[in-house]
Amino acid sequence: MLLFLAFLIGIIAGLRAMMAPAAVAWGAALGWFDVSQTPLAFMGYRWTPWVFSLLAVVELITDQLPSTPSRKVPMQFAARLIMGALTGATIGASGGSLVGGLVAGVVGAAVGTLGGAAARGRLAAAFGRDTPAALIEDAVAIIGALIIVGAV
Repeated sequence: MLLFLAFLIGIIAGLRAMMAPAAVAWGAALGWFDVSQTPLAFMGYRWTPWVFSLLAVVELITDQLPSTPSRKVPMQFAARLIMGALTGATIGASGGSLVGGLVAGVVGAAVGTLGGAAARGRLAAAFGRDTPAALIEDAVAIIGALIIVGAV
């Protein structure tokens, strides 16, 4: 089950790169799951969720800007894979499967990045503009992250 949740949080990282680590850091910091005796203990430190939350808010704002590059360009894609790896590994580590969680998170991030771009493109075409599609994607990422982290 944890590997499936690691895959799902990877999908969230593919949608919004900083939403996944913000949610996972809050879960760890609030004691919803324990990573204190793992190499990823920093995810549960007092300031980690605040830092990732600030980055997530900045990402939600900048995503609305027309100058923001596609999530499929190498730099953006790599960031999503890295965040998927981090968050998947953190969830996996809570159950003793850090490497399995890392792999599941990376695969989920690739799926989320490519699938999210395709879904947003279709929604934007249906709405005739991108903003409503972006806001729906934001809501899916936020709600999904909370549900996934709550299930760990």
